[in-house]
Amino acid sequence: MKKLTIIGAGWSGLACAVAATQAGWQVELFEAANEAGGRARSLDQSFAGVPLDNGQHILLGAYQDTLQLMRTVGVNPDNVLLRSPLDLRTADGLGFKLPHGFYPLEKFFVTPSAAFKLIIGIAFAKGWSAQDKWRLMQACWRWQLAGFTCNATWSVSLLCEASQLTPRVVQGLIEPLCLSALNMPLQSASAAVFLRVLRDAMLSGVGSSDLLIPKTDLGALFPQACLKWLRQRGAQVHLGSRFTQEDVAQWLARSDEALSTKVVKGALVLACPAWEAARLTQTVAPAWSAKATALSHTAIATVYLQCHDAGFKGLGRPMVALQMNQSAPAQFVFDRGALCQQPGLLAAVVSASEGEREQIATQVQQQVSEQLGLKQLSVVQTVVEKRATFACLPHTFEGPHHVGVKPNASVATNIFACGDYVRGPYPATLEGAVRSGQQVVRHLS
Repeated sequence: MKKLTIIGAGWSGLACAVAATQAGWQVELFEAANEAGGRARSLDQSFAGVPLDNGQHILLGAYQDTLQLMRTVGVNPDNVLLRSPLDLRTADGLGFKLPHGFYPLEKFFVTPSAAFKLIIGIAFAKGWSAQDKWRLMQACWRWQLAGFTCNATWSVSLLCEASQLTPRVVQGLIEPLCLSALNMPLQSASAAVFLRVLRDAMLSGVGSSDLLIPKTDLGALFPQACLKWLRQRGAQVHLGSRFTQEDVAQWLARSDEALSTKVVKGALVLACPAWEAARLTQTVAPAWSAKATALSHTAIATVYLQCHDAGFKGLGRPMVALQMNQSAPAQFVFDRGALCQQPGLLAAVVSASEGEREQIATQVQQQVSEQLGLKQLSVVQTVVEKRATFACLPHTFEGPHHVGVKPNASVATNIFACGDYVRGPYPATLEGAVRSGQQVVRHLS
């Protein structure tokens, strides 16, 4: 018998549990919170009868493993995700937008069609000068020739400087993409990782760059269906149950006893946040624990706003880009009425957020009011995840002795870790978390 104990029911832990169940493992899953989903979960608070979320998330068409995992547990992505071409335009229609699919062409020329869409998007970007567009096209060509690689020490701002991108392109395209994908400002985000994400999102195939925006609360999007799927197949799920260092020690003792009798093959997977995994492994794997502890993190804030303007029927698009500056920190605002049947509710996202909750809420309220022309906005809730993602700095993915480098999945004998912070090619995204959870099971098998 093969028994796998998983600590943490975020998306990486759930992905690990599903893959292990499919591989014939007996799964026991522990989650300290009363709700599964990790940082992509529903809250107890609701609006118009629909739960609010711990943050407004976006998926991409390139998230193939995440989409397939949803299908595995019985969730049809087409029913719960709104798919649309990448659109970074502000409320006045200015900025970058990819065209809708050229489906007849895509059937025969997948990658060329993706590149063609990118060229069309650049050529028709509203408010951009000919120089803006030409320099971006030149940069994309050079990035492709270089295999979307660059000096590992570069930040995204250095990449933009070396690529001779204009300020308008940096502010209207590169900065919002960097903040959304890496949750880091241009001056400190890893250029190598940014290029890797850009390649996979823009040029990896049909629909890879499409935005997939949830049309339901995050609990109904995946975690609830996943728990039901696991329980139906014999998995033991313990919500509201926190694992301690003593529990890890007891698990090791039981594991050693089972191995000596050759009755049970057991493994322990830490699918909890980096700091929690570090705490649990201080004694059994101090070197790994130190590396996980050394990771720095960045915050994400989501400000829920209710519009009381007479006659307000929603935004013109489900997602609208916002102009950013020091006192206007949000990058995007989402129309939850159009997405989740929460009329009048907007969700503004501040990636790499700084400052206190009240200050962020006040700044965003004023920013959305001014840029969207909405007069009567009230703050419903402000959700701040202070350690939402690991800091995706240059060298975070390479260099075994570099401070802040991502730790390996192997922690100690029969103990493994998974999560978007574990060593892998991607920043802190749902796709990175899902792939990490699945990779652990492939290693065990």
